[in-house]
Amino acid sequence: MHINHNHELQAVFKEEVTPLLEGITKMSMGLSEHLQTDDCCMLTEFEKLSQSISTAQSLASSFYLKSYLSPYTKKGSSIAGAAGVLAGKRQGGLIVIEREESLDPFLQNGVPVAAETTQPLLETIFFPGSPLHDGAVVIRGEIIVSAANILPLSKQVSAGRKIGTRHRAAMGITELTDAVAIVVSEETGRVSFASRGALHAITM
Repeated sequence: MHINHNHELQAVFKEEVTPLLEGITKMSMGLSEHLQTDDCCMLTEFEKLSQSISTAQSLASSFYLKSYLSPYTKKGSSIAGAAGVLAGKRQGGLIVIEREESLDPFLQNGVPVAAETTQPLLETIFFPGSPLHDGAVVIRGEIIVSAANILPLSKQVSAGRKIGTRHRAAMGITELTDAVAIVVSEETGRVSFASRGALHAITM
């Protein structure tokens, strides 16, 4: 059943991304031709190309996130919905979904929740001022196991870019396990997910 669902996701992804990639190829060829023309300003074309690449990247990130989560939780829509609301309000959040490898050896000071994962509950946990908002929520299957967890931080350094604590925690836990972590930046409202220590921006 999970395999069929992933095949469906892949079919939709291919249908959406194929025309984008074809457009990117066409725009790139057009830019190469413009280089042969004197006094030709290509800034607008570069902006359009950048936007198309960004859209394709976002589609790819969303596809892979759904593919990574669907075999391990049926609450992907609730998780994505909560992340979208937090992003819109610029409220920070960090949600870690356990997969095959146990997260228990790497969690510190978490508060047990043991409740079904719902969008309203996730939004409540990460509401500013909530005693549970400043830490990571851990989801196992359809259950929020705990909240306010302290996670190991990644020691990766990104040249020219400051990485916040939530993002470093998302990278850290996914460096050590096969978990997937979704992080919402309170500074920018952007949503990213981490897998195997790498961060990927997504659009909710």
